[in-house]
Amino acid sequence: MADSEVTETKAATMRRRWTTLSALVVVLLVVGGWLLSQRQKGNASPDDENQVKSTVHLETFVVNLSDHEQRSYLRVGIDLGLGRQLGKGESAPVALVRDTILGVLAQCRAEELLTPPGKDKLKQDLLRALQGRAPTLDVQEVYFNEFLIQR
Repeated sequence: MADSEVTETKAATMRRRWTTLSALVVVLLVVGGWLLSQRQKGNASPDDENQVKSTVHLETFVVNLSDHEQRSYLRVGIDLGLGRQLGKGESAPVALVRDTILGVLAQCRAEELLTPPGKDKLKQDLLRALQGRAPTLDVQEVYFNEFLIQR
């Protein structure tokens, strides 16, 4: 075999290797991009489902807490984040919502509510109770806009 034929064969082999390697890199980039987009879609779905679309403002609550050793009162302002918009002429079932919230608040103790974890637990308890009693309202978040405990 002549040197030129060997050189051409080596060059052709190198071109095939580079072509194959380039194709492999392109395929890996495409697959990686697709996996990343699927992961982002997977992460975005729960946020989209739990996205607050409107809020309902409630009048301030004043309630006796269930402290046995002393009298304690809670004054709390609450807004609700809804997962849907209320339609024209549609209003939130305020009586049902207030009754549900008062039922949860009346079971609380001052010591529990003075800590950040206690406030977070109260929000979760309120959210569960509202989702159970008023599922069509689609409550997604509970916001405190005022929080005062008096002993």
